[in-house]
Amino acid sequence: MSTAPTSGAQESVNASAGKVAVAWALVGVPLAYGVYETLTRVAALFG
Repeated sequence: MSTAPTSGAQESVNASAGKVAVAWALVGVPLAYGVYETLTRVAALFG
């Protein structure tokens, strides 16, 4: 019994990985910007 994925399954995994990467980018970029803005304003407040 072989457990190796077929080429169709491999393409599906790659497509899913791409979608996950795009989803993380859509969430992570605004989150990183918000954290950056917060830290700069806190530094100005206490600096």
